[in-house]
Amino acid sequence: MSDDTEMLELPLGDWHRAKGARMVSFAGYSMPIQYEGIMAEHTWTRSSAGLFDVSHMGQLILSGDNVTAALEALVPGDISALKEGRMRYSLLLAHDGGVLDDLMITATPTGLYVVVNGAVKHQDIAFLRANLPDNIAINHLEDRALLALQGPKAVEAISRIVPGVDQLFFMEADIFLWGEIPLWISRSGYTGEDGVEISVAVEHVTELADALCAQLEVKPIGLGARDSLRLEAGLPLYGHDMDPSTDPVEGNASFAISKRRRAEGGFHGSERILKALSDGPGRKLVGFTVEGKVPVREGAPVFEGETQVGVVTSGGFAPSVGAPIAMGYVAAAHIAPGTALEAEVRGKRVPLTVASMPFIPHTYHRRGKAQ
Repeated sequence: MSDDTEMLELPLGDWHRAKGARMVSFAGYSMPIQYEGIMAEHTWTRSSAGLFDVSHMGQLILSGDNVTAALEALVPGDISALKEGRMRYSLLLAHDGGVLDDLMITATPTGLYVVVNGAVKHQDIAFLRANLPDNIAINHLEDRALLALQGPKAVEAISRIVPGVDQLFFMEADIFLWGEIPLWISRSGYTGEDGVEISVAVEHVTELADALCAQLEVKPIGLGARDSLRLEAGLPLYGHDMDPSTDPVEGNASFAISKRRRAEGGFHGSERILKALSDGPGRKLVGFTVEGKVPVREGAPVFEGETQVGVVTSGGFAPSVGAPIAMGYVAAAHIAPGTALEAEVRGKRVPLTVASMPFIPHTYHRRGKAQ
């Protein structure tokens, strides 16, 4: 991230500045990295409700005859099994099985609603146009903003102004009315906390952000806390923890390969990916706890003795853990939790221990789970 220059503006750009945000460049946009401080914003989200502007992300509608089967050629998830209003995390795969993006797919009455990462949304759209049949329409919803309200009090806060949202469970979505304004709301997010994501017409987003922040539980939260929250939750950041050189098995995302697709294959790179599932990957994305107080950042090499066995892809101080944590790739022989390794930081060795992820428990509001 760097100070913002010649960046695209979010619909809420002026709103963020009026709230005191420090703006930086991210994914080609001028975006808020913090308001009152990353630590305070992180802690607030874990205990109350934080409002994130994620309007830089791409919102797409894919439609046409046999659209689910067409998309299944490019992703390893069982998309045809999705009922209307249900969502699935999946991966857009290159022809060789490398991960081009991670994305969310929701079945809707008008087609598949797909949310892709902002930094690669135009590449994703081009890839989809080149690899989906001609009869599949791709509608980029550039007139929609996207907000994420996350934290244990998020649903309570939004339900006060948008009745009925509390009836959703994790990975479910529907249309709700805020007065006369329709909102597409999913019970999802990328912090490990309960919460919602809200798609709203650009012309109404400022009013909606004001209405949400008028709730005592809600404060605006920047990119800095979003990163520390997702790292604690063991959630990869595309372009850092996964990229086209990574397959889903290496990327610790085997859960995104549905049972039917494992049996049938038929998706990009399926031969390579299914072989990695059966034989095990040569390397894998793992979590690390870090001894001491020195954060271990992206790019730090990881060693066993004098042999480099991996690299850190994300790292930083974890406020809820109270210590530095990281994630990165290590050779298969070193992926067991409890394995002692070292990272090199500014010429010095910092002890690491391979750890299970997430670093803190997820608190999603799952259907059928005792509340």
